[in-house]
Amino acid sequence: MNVKVIVRGKANGTVLCAQKPINFLGGIDKKTGRVRDEKHDLFGKFLGDKILVFPNGVGSSVGAYTIYSLKYNKSAPLAMVCLNADITTASGCAISNIPLVVAEKKDYESLKDGQEITIDAIDGKIL
Repeated sequence: MNVKVIVRGKANGTVLCAQKPINFLGGIDKKTGRVRDEKHDLFGKFLGDKILVFPNGVGSSVGAYTIYSLKYNKSAPLAMVCLNADITTASGCAISNIPLVVAEKKDYESLKDGQEITIDAIDGKIL
């Protein structure tokens, strides 16, 4: 499937799908990479070493530094796939060198938890 590249790079891994938007600043533990927002559908899940699929980020722009901290603490997703790339997620991925792509709704909805995929955020493809 073709995708719009926001942050270039390549990654291969297992999909972790969120139904709700993610607040990186308040909802993610930047040291452990676990979702700490009890109201989020990924509560308790580890984001590290996964291809994170989620609609978009919400909350403070400082969330970009949480993404950077996740990378620094080796707890960051390998890549991210969104429906809408908000500025917090885009800037956080850019400073952390995490590939980020935007998928069309039908392609986004075809991605499932546990699926193995390759993000090619250079040629704009999910394989």
